[in-house]
Amino acid sequence: MSTQEERQLSDLLHRVTPEPPRGVTVEDVAIRVAGEAVRSRRAYRQPRIRRGWAGRGRAWVPALAAAAVVAVAAASAGVATLLTSRGGPASPASGHGSTAPPAPASASASSPAAGQRPAARPAFPPRPVAGAPWGAELINPDEVAQDSLTAGDGSLYAVVSGSLDRIDPATGNVLRSAPYQSAPPLVGPPVVAGNTVWAVWSYSGRSVLLHGYDGTTLAPLASVTVPVTGWLPATAQGVLTAGPDGNLYLAAGGAVAVVSPSRHRVIRQIRVPAPVISVAVAPDGSRMYVSTSATGQPFGLLVYDLATGTVVASSTGSAGGGGNLVATAGGVWGTAGSGMSQWTWFAPGGNLARSVRVQGGAGGGLASVPTASGGAVWIGGSRTLACASPATGAILASAAIAAEGGAPQYLGRVAVIGGHAYADYQGDQAGRLGVVRMTPPAACFG
Repeated sequence: MSTQEERQLSDLLHRVTPEPPRGVTVEDVAIRVAGEAVRSRRAYRQPRIRRGWAGRGRAWVPALAAAAVVAVAAASAGVATLLTSRGGPASPASGHGSTAPPAPASASASSPAAGQRPAARPAFPPRPVAGAPWGAELINPDEVAQDSLTAGDGSLYAVVSGSLDRIDPATGNVLRSAPYQSAPPLVGPPVVAGNTVWAVWSYSGRSVLLHGYDGTTLAPLASVTVPVTGWLPATAQGVLTAGPDGNLYLAAGGAVAVVSPSRHRVIRQIRVPAPVISVAVAPDGSRMYVSTSATGQPFGLLVYDLATGTVVASSTGSAGGGGNLVATAGGVWGTAGSGMSQWTWFAPGGNLARSVRVQGGAGGGLASVPTASGGAVWIGGSRTLACASPATGAILASAAIAAEGGAPQYLGRVAVIGGHAYADYQGDQAGRLGVVRMTPPAACFG
């Protein structure tokens, strides 16, 4: 675009959201319009008709942003053709072990707008959830995407209908919100590293795009484009994690990319012999666990020595599984199957030959994934909620999740803050959903 056209866009944006005029890009306008759509929707929340993934049916948000871009560009230039590309060069798909760092991952121009406090809503007093365990009470009624809840530095973070929200665990109020347009299904929850929240913005094609947000304000801090080696498997789930070294580990096709949050670039690639489904790093940073997928074959589990980038153990699981890996002191956890038949397993030392079934699935198409928080591993679903020992996999405490009014209730990913457990919630006859707070027994905290 010409300098004159950019000034016209800046003036238009200044009239819509008053601030000091500045040069803007077309994508700036798109993101701002998407953010306004999200905040407008929060201010006038419609009754929920049916349950499902929180992002389902929300495709109009990016469409509205795109329409705004075309309209603004046409108004300023008469006729304009807008072309953008986030693709990066694919890396070679062959080979094993570590390779030299690739060219610096580029900072994307498609960055989210700065975190904004959403439109005020009436106070939402905590409401008991009948049939849910451990004194569960609903503290936030927003449409939280299934298994997107996480915690860091005393705050909760969740993906909510086209945005990333920071939630106050004491009141359930949304403190900050930033546009987040990752298409469903989610490939994993946001990851907190230091005071930065990292989220997978796009996961397809020849590259993966990560966005980093300030943990307090949700203002955008960085965008990193990571090239994909080979191809991304459709079953990928739990693709991003943080290691104790402060780096991010991303499943990037036939490799695990190690991303430095401070340098905003890939600093290392660890080659994997098949497309990666999920990745997890041991709490002491010595081991990395990788599940892989091969067409028509059971998933594989590889254990890497992180210092050398070499495989030290491998084993094979059942068909249709290997997602949502969680590493603990005793080994690694993950899921197998799907839907009504999904279940959680624990593999001591990363050996699937010794794995044990820990918990049944949620059923009804809902996910049941393990999460490590507050010194325990938690497994939710629509039947029971359990906490387990991270060292042995033994169940420490569990409670039934009763149906309410004939409708099942679901508790998903658990995050622990200050003796309370928080989980994303769907269910009961009234179709309520949001975030619940519970007080688990002392056994869950060792």
